[in-house]
Amino acid sequence: MVNTHSVTVNGITSRIHQREPAVHDLAAILLTISMVIVSALLAAAAAGKLARLDGATYPTALMHAATAFTTVLALAATITGSLLH
Repeated sequence: MVNTHSVTVNGITSRIHQREPAVHDLAAILLTISMVIVSALLAAAAAGKLARLDGATYPTALMHAATAFTTVLALAATITGSLLH
């Protein structure tokens, strides 16, 4: 929803449009979170596959995948934290 306010300065009237930030901000946040999760899943799948191709057992490949997934999430959290401060 757009709120419109009229402002008069030195006899000139202009309209100021203000948008509701909640909807657009929420959409951007959800899109970013989904992109981070998809990136983490892709990195985990690649790490697990590369570990299996290297001859690792299934539990070891799963540990490599879990480490890659956690690392991508930690990196995203670190970048988010540094941008907010």
